Amino acid sequence: MLRVEARKRLGELELDVAIEVRGGECLALAGPSGAGKTSVLRVASGLLRPESGRVECRGETWLDTERGIDVPPEGRRCGYVFQEYALFPHLTAWQNVAYPLRGMSRSERRRRAQELLERFGVGSLADARPRTLSGGERQRVAVARVLARRPGVLLLDEPLSALDARLRRTVRTELASLLRQLGTTVFYVTHDQEEAMLLADHLVVLNEGRVVQAGLPLELYRRPETPFVASFLGEANLVEVTLEECDGQPARTPFGKLPFPPGVTRGWVLVRPEDVTEDPGGCHATVADCRGLGPHDRVLLQLADGTEVLAHFPPEMAPIPGTKVRIGVRSRKPHFVPDSGTARDRR
Repeated sequence: MLRVEARKRLGELELDVAIEVRGGECLALAGPSGAGKTSVLRVASGLLRPESGRVECRGETWLDTERGIDVPPEGRRCGYVFQEYALFPHLTAWQNVAYPLRGMSRSERRRRAQELLERFGVGSLADARPRTLSGGERQRVAVARVLARRPGVLLLDEPLSALDARLRRTVRTELASLLRQLGTTVFYVTHDQEEAMLLADHLVVLNEGRVVQAGLPLELYRRPETPFVASFLGEANLVEVTLEECDGQPARTPFGKLPFPPGVTRGWVLVRPEDVTEDPGGCHATVADCRGLGPHDRVLLQLADGTEVLAHFPPEMAPIPGTKVRIGVRSRKPHFVPDSGTARDRR
């Protein structure tokens, strides 16, 4: 288990977090650029000292500002994979992996490095230098090098951000499988919501230096607590509504009459694009645009009151721009996001 508590002023950003990574799980810390994600990782590794805070791992205290404890980075049993991988250009792949094993004989270092490279599927590239490797191959060598020290925790700082979109999809699938096989405790920072959903056992969303929601990835996607989380974790239709006391009765919305829990007043109706469907009894809409994206078509609809709604349709069922359709909500139980009154939660 890794627990990080930190408070620190970073320019205009005030970081104030408490995050816990359970043993053997992959926790993804997601959020937009400038939210403070990398700073949290640097506090965990010892590369950044907060003004106040604590870092504990497997019963060991690595940082306690009140007690004056601050274990240096080399004394913390954690491995850090940077965005740029930071491989030594003059060393071969196996020499990069073996670099942290300087207390062993050369033959033992070579054997251990080769084992790790084989496990990552790049054993045949042991004698290659970084400049001759693809982005995905360099990423695997970098992770293998960190694991050579057998760290208690693996810290990954957006390790796929330098890859192109096609390669990133391939490598993140491989990485997800590998991390689950290893069973290592992983603290993974990313700004890519798809990456976070794929890799994480547990997801924490950070915005402006604060944790805005934490939980299971699918739970955050389906039941976000703020408009910010709803929009950050995928495309979302968010329609602001003001309601009277409904007592669980259907309320009128741009999507038609939909049920809401008792006591709601002001907030947003969340309907994901995949939950919008054609419904003969639904509300009238005009197809404003339709773009094919392979697995589905992205359709922009305009309701009678001018509200724009995004929908995903199978290519063979996508309506033609300019046509009139009637739409409804697939589940009939849309999620209602209450208005917290906090500007951070709305952005």
